[in-house]
Amino acid sequence: METVVLLPSLGRPASDFDELCTLLRTAGFQTLSIDPPRSLPGEPTLHDLARYVIDSIDTAEVTSFHLVGHAFGNRLARMVTTDYPDRVLSLTLLAAGGHVEMERDIFQSLIACFDETLSDEMHMHHVSRAFFAEGNDAEVWREGWMPDVMRLQQAALSRVDRTEWWDAVAPRVLVVQALQDVIAPVGNGQKYASDHPAITTLVDIDGAGHAMLPEQPEAIGAALISFLTQSAM
Repeated sequence: METVVLLPSLGRPASDFDELCTLLRTAGFQTLSIDPPRSLPGEPTLHDLARYVIDSIDTAEVTSFHLVGHAFGNRLARMVTTDYPDRVLSLTLLAAGGHVEMERDIFQSLIACFDETLSDEMHMHHVSRAFFAEGNDAEVWREGWMPDVMRLQQAALSRVDRTEWWDAVAPRVLVVQALQDVIAPVGNGQKYASDHPAITTLVDIDGAGHAMLPEQPEAIGAALISFLTQSAM
């Protein structure tokens, strides 16, 4: 049974993948969703976070794996693929930002999602605005925000150049982008796919923003399972 390793969004827990993992297991895959570390010694970089991921996978006694990264996790997944290419069977990027920048006011809402001094009403305003497509209920992401993890991840990312991870390649790559994503605009996925057309499958998901997973779980699951099933042939 092949294993799918899943890396969550900025300052978010691995439980965000619970519904997707259920779909994957039903399709015959083993899943390993990895919670981010709350701290690491020194001044860790994205390479150190990649090493943490590999250590977690080794602890689970998994040798090779399909890798899925959501949002910040897509950057980390690319770093893992760059640093440990022989371990990665395929790479899936969900909400694949990192090149085409978001608007400044959207970035401010993103950071505000981790501000514990805000009222509950204002917090949910920013969660809805930054992460969810219009009309979708952000209530499912009321909890799970980890400011300490966000700060660690942002600092680790800032200590590497984008060129160290952006063009990571695996034997096959799936890019799933939400058409209403204002944090990772669709130009990001389009650029990666155009730069690596021989290995990349690009799938657009309507009716979802950056959160994506709780908004369109069935559509994402169908795209991922189809891709992984083809990878296994």
